[in-house]
Amino acid sequence: MKPLQQVGQAYLALSEGERQFQQALFEEAAATYRRAMEVSRTIPQEEAFDYEGFDAIAHTGLSGALVKLGHYAQALDSTDIALRYFNRRGELHKDEGREWIDAVHHRAAGLEGIGQSEESLKAYRMVSEMLLEKKGELKNREEQLQRVGNSIRRLETAMQGIKPADYKAWWEFWA
Repeated sequence: MKPLQQVGQAYLALSEGERQFQQALFEEAAATYRRAMEVSRTIPQEEAFDYEGFDAIAHTGLSGALVKLGHYAQALDSTDIALRYFNRRGELHKDEGREWIDAVHHRAAGLEGIGQSEESLKAYRMVSEMLLEKKGELKNREEQLQRVGNSIRRLETAMQGIKPADYKAWWEFWA
C-alpha cells in the first residue's frame, strides 16, 4: 500500500471514531481509535508524518470513549500519552488546542471516576481556564464551560468537610 493511502486510511479511521463518539457508540469509537493508531503505525518512518501528534489526537478520542464506558484507569493511561504531546507543545491557540482541552477534560473525568477528587477538581479548573483563554472558534464553548462549572461545583460540594491528607487537629501539634 502506498504511504499516502495509509495516511488517508488513518485519518479516515480517526474521523470515523469521532463520528461514532458523537453518536454515543462508545465501544465502536474506542475500537476505531485503536484501529486508526494501528494503521498509522504502517506508515513508513521516512514519511513526513507527525506520528506523535496523530497518536495524541487518537488517544484524546480514545480516552473520551473510555471515560464514557467507565474504564477510568485506561482512560487516564490514554490521556497521559496525549498530554505528554500537548503539554510539551503548549499551543492552545493552534488547531490542536481543542484536543488538548479535551484531553485535560477526559483526565479530570477519569480522576473523578477513580475517586481522586482533589486532583480531578484541579484538572476541571484547568479546563475552565483553558476554555476561557482559547482564542478563535471553539464549538460549544458556553456549553462546555457550563458542564465544567457543574463538575467543579459538584466536586466542591462533595469535598466540603473532607479534611486534607496532611490535616492535624489542634491537639495533635502538642502530642
